[in-house]
Amino acid sequence: MNYLKRELEDTKILLRNVPSLVVSLFFISVIVMNLLANKELFSAKYIALDCGFTVSWISFLCMDMICKHFGPKAATKISIMALLINLGVCLLFKLMSLTPGMWGEFYSYGSMDVNQALNNTIGGSWYVVLGSSIAMLTSSICNSLLNHTIGKRLKTDDYRAFAIRSFTSTGIAQFIDNLVFATIVSHVFFGWTWIQVLTCSLTGAALELVGEIVLSPVGYRASLNWKKEDVGRQYLDYTNNIGE
Repeated sequence: MNYLKRELEDTKILLRNVPSLVVSLFFISVIVMNLLANKELFSAKYIALDCGFTVSWISFLCMDMICKHFGPKAATKISIMALLINLGVCLLFKLMSLTPGMWGEFYSYGSMDVNQALNNTIGGSWYVVLGSSIAMLTSSICNSLLNHTIGKRLKTDDYRAFAIRSFTSTGIAQFIDNLVFATIVSHVFFGWTWIQVLTCSLTGAALELVGEIVLSPVGYRASLNWKKEDVGRQYLDYTNNIGE
């Protein structure tokens, strides 16, 4: 009971201290990523990518920023909250897809097939939600722990160190995220071969990493400003006092 009370207090203080813009971008990117995953971006014999990868790197960049300044536990907690919010949004979309009303595109085409297709897309499938949830939780924990572990072994705290810990943890975690999702959903329900699963996981992770590399200087400058402006002091003092 004492542990639960302490963790609840820890979470309350964390939410008051992490910059709202980063948390908002994190949550939005997770929701948008799962929506865009319904559309195929590219497909060939040995490789397939969905549109979700175009924004998935944003969530990992936000995680890396939070992990660097607030620690791996904070990054993991924010990731779990993003997961719960995404599940709530998925439930809302599912309920709205069951309502008798028509989508705007129905009046453009006059076809019930169009309306049903939109309901199926927005409502989603249980296995897609399950796969994405397990994949995100697994990769988030992996990313936070790797980022923190690598950072502790680096002797400097400059952009080079930020890049090493961020790019390494993101690349590995993105691969795990893609691999878990492709194994649970694409292989089991869509009939992907193991070659497609592996090549998609590797290619997707590489392309997603490129997005983070391009904007990593922005994340690094933001983390520098947090340190300079003593952002999150209340949370950092709290975790230091309880030995975390």
